[in-house]
Amino acid sequence: MKSADLLADAFGRIHEAVHDVVDGLTAEELSERVDPKANSIVWLIWHLTRIQDDHIADAAGTEQIWTADGWFDRFALGFPAASTGYGHRARDVAAVRVDSPELLTGYHDAVHERTLSFVRGLTGPALDRVVDETWSPPVTLGVRLISIISDDLQHIGQAAFVRGVLGRR
Repeated sequence: MKSADLLADAFGRIHEAVHDVVDGLTAEELSERVDPKANSIVWLIWHLTRIQDDHIADAAGTEQIWTADGWFDRFALGFPAASTGYGHRARDVAAVRVDSPELLTGYHDAVHERTLSFVRGLTGPALDRVVDETWSPPVTLGVRLISIISDDLQHIGQAAFVRGVLGRR
């Protein structure tokens, strides 16, 4: 199995989990929180998708799907276009809402397709390219992709947990 295949499989599992968590929920249910300072499902999935979009676009040298394909305008969250959710406080989490689950999954689907297109074209040596020199040691593309996968898995797991808790109420 090639590195590109492993990466595509990992991102595919995240994509499936996003749809599993959102499936059958209303926009209201997506915005529910287990307490006033907790993250909602919509925020968690929006955030993991924003991070993936931001980091893949940076690595690929492309514009983010968020702005290039008009998702920023469709979501109309009132945050700057560059906002990914990093550093958000409770009031910011509460502001991330959607009118329909399809808006959320539509954005994730678009980012997922861009991600797959990018990772499927990678070869082993490409993963050694330094993409961020602000860290010590500098971050390679391979490390960045694993970081995205790790972050996404943590957040989709949190979203699944929230769905389970809310389902017991």
